[in-house]
Amino acid sequence: MREFLVEITTTVPEGTPQEEVDRRRAAEAVRARELATTGHLARLWRPVGELRSIGIWRGADEDDLREKVLGTLPLSPWMTFDITPLEPHPNDPGRTGTTA
Repeated sequence: MREFLVEITTTVPEGTPQEEVDRRRAAEAVRARELATTGHLARLWRPVGELRSIGIWRGADEDDLREKVLGTLPLSPWMTFDITPLEPHPNDPGRTGTTA
């Protein structure tokens, strides 16, 4: 699977009942755990003071990531995704057995 840097911004539509927001957020937490278990969600952060997320996600390609991974998130209809494909860097300290 290929890795992607994904920035996610969620905007709840005006007039959405709080019960619906709470239901989707709870389902979102469950789905995120499932995607982490399958290796599709590697890491997830929230910038301090911001209402967006930044994460390392995995998919076969960008279409697969959008449709079969991010598209399965319960909040996805309210989300915008900025997706950047990643490739290994030769100086990544996390790589083993390589030299620059």
